[in-house]
Amino acid sequence: MNFKEAETSQKLSGSYYTPYWLAEYIIHWVLNEGANSILEPSCGDGVFFDALPHKENNLSVTGLDINNMATAICINKLSKRPIQSIISTQDFLQWSITNLIADSPKTFDAVVGNPPFIRYQYWEKEMQERAQQLFKLMGMKFSKHTNAWIPFVISSIKFLNAGGHLGMVLPSELLHVLYAKGLRDYLLQECSRILIIDPEDLWFEDTLQGVIVLMAEKKYDSNQQTDGIAMLHTKGKAFTKENPSVLFANADYVDGDFLKDKWTYALLTANERQVYKSICSLPNVYNFSNLATADVGIVTGANKFFLVSNDVVKKYHLQAVAHPMFGRSEHCPGIIYDKTQHDENAEKGLPTNFLYFCNKDDGLTYKEYLQLGESEGLPARYKCRTRTPWYKVPSVSASPISMLKRSNGMPRLILNKLNAYTTDTAYRIVPTGSTDANSLVICFLNTLTALSAELEGRHYGGGVLELVPSEIDHLKVPYIMIPNGDIYELNNFVKHHSVDEILRQQDSFIFPALGVNESDVITLQNALIRIKERRQRITESENS
Repeated sequence: MNFKEAETSQKLSGSYYTPYWLAEYIIHWVLNEGANSILEPSCGDGVFFDALPHKENNLSVTGLDINNMATAICINKLSKRPIQSIISTQDFLQWSITNLIADSPKTFDAVVGNPPFIRYQYWEKEMQERAQQLFKLMGMKFSKHTNAWIPFVISSIKFLNAGGHLGMVLPSELLHVLYAKGLRDYLLQECSRILIIDPEDLWFEDTLQGVIVLMAEKKYDSNQQTDGIAMLHTKGKAFTKENPSVLFANADYVDGDFLKDKWTYALLTANERQVYKSICSLPNVYNFSNLATADVGIVTGANKFFLVSNDVVKKYHLQAVAHPMFGRSEHCPGIIYDKTQHDENAEKGLPTNFLYFCNKDDGLTYKEYLQLGESEGLPARYKCRTRTPWYKVPSVSASPISMLKRSNGMPRLILNKLNAYTTDTAYRIVPTGSTDANSLVICFLNTLTALSAELEGRHYGGGVLELVPSEIDHLKVPYIMIPNGDIYELNNFVKHHSVDEILRQQDSFIFPALGVNESDVITLQNALIRIKERRQRITESENS
C-alpha cells in the first residue's frame, strides 16, 4: 500500500492537465451536436474554455473548481468571449449534492472535462463523506476502493439533459477495475451510445497513467435501448483528423450484454470476439473455477519481518520457526518450486524463510528478534495489532499450486513441490475434483488463457497485470491430461525462453488436441499481442 505522506502533490490533487488539441476535439464534438449549455465540473486551467468560439453565440458555460486561482484564470479567459458564464470556487461533489436535492436541479446539454484522479485513501475526510452521501442519493453502492473521477462522471451523467452529451478524459482503468463496475452499469443504463477513444500511447507526460476519451450520449427516456459500446484504437492524434460527430455516429457498437462485467472485451475486433467465444464453448475449455480454487496467500502485516534470508535465521537462531517460502517472480522463474529452486534462492540471499511463531513459549525463546520488530513499531500496524500475540500470523497453510498476484508478460501457475508457504503476493491454488495438478499447471500456459487474463484482469500505471480471485475464477483454461514427466521439460523451457516462444510451443499441441484450426489460433495470438502491448503502452516521446 502507498501512504499519503509519500505521494507527490500532483498525485494528491489528481491534477493531470488536458492538452489543448484534445480539449478542442471534445468541445468541437459537443458543439456539433447542438449543445447550448455546458458544464465543466473541474475546470482547472480552463483549457476546455480556450477551445470555445470567439464569435457571438447563445452559449452558456458553468465551471467549478476547488482552487480559487484556477477559477480566477477561467473567469479572466471567459470575460474576453461573448459567452454567458458562471464560474464558482467550490467542490463539485458538494455542488452535486445540493443540485440533486434542489426543487429544480440544473441540467446541461453537455458536460466536458478531465476530472481529478485521486484514490479514496488520499481524499480529505469531507470529500469522502460527500462521495458516500452522493452515492446514497443516487441509490448506488459505494466502495472505499473508488477514485474521485467515479462520482464526477456519475453526477455528470445525472445532470445531462435527455439526448445530452458527455465528453471526458478518464483513466483507462474505467474498462476493467472492479470499483468502476457500478459506473459501467450506470453508463449502459443511462446512455444510448458510448464511444471510447483508446490510444496506443500515453497522452500525459510525467505519468504512467493510461487514459481514454469517453464520449457518451444520454438516452431520451428509460425505454430507449442502448446501442452499446464502441472502441476506437488510435495512435497519437490520428483520430482528430476525423469529424467527431461522424466518428461517433458511424462507430461499430458492441451489444452491452456482452460487456456486462468488463468493457475490455470491446478491445477485441468482431472476428476476434467470434473466435474467442467459439473456442470458449468447446467441451474441454473450462472456467478456472471448475478446475481449482484460488485464495489469497498468508497475510503477515509485515513481510520484511516475517520473510527473511538464511543469514537472518542463523543470526537470531530462528531455525525451528523458519519454513520454506516463495512469493516473487525472482523466486520462481519456471513453473516448479522444489528444493533445487529453493536452494538456488537461498544461495542468492533471497528471503526464502517464513517465520511462524505459533507456540506459547516463542515470545521468550525468540525474544531478541521479536524485540527488533517491536522497536520498528510493528505491533502498532493494523494487521499486527488486531491479533494476539502480534507476531502469530493467522491462516498459515500451503497449497499444491501457487500463482503470483501480478505479472508483466503473462500469469502462470507454479507447482509447489516443496509444500512451501506463500504470502499475499501470491494465491494459494487447490485443484478440485479430478483435476490433475501437473496437467493444470501445463495447460494454463496457452494463448487463450493469457488472453482471458488480459480481458478479466486489471492494470494500473506501469502496465503490470493484476488478478484477484474473482477474476481468476473466470479465466478460460483448455484442460487435457498431460503425462507427468513433461512438466520438468516445460519448466526448463519456461526459464530460458520468451513469453511468445512459450505460448507458441504450448499452442502447437494444446489447440490441435481440442480441434481448433490454425487460423483461429493465429487470430487469438494476434489479439493477445495487441492487447498486451496496449497494457504495456509507452509514451509518444518514447515511441518516436
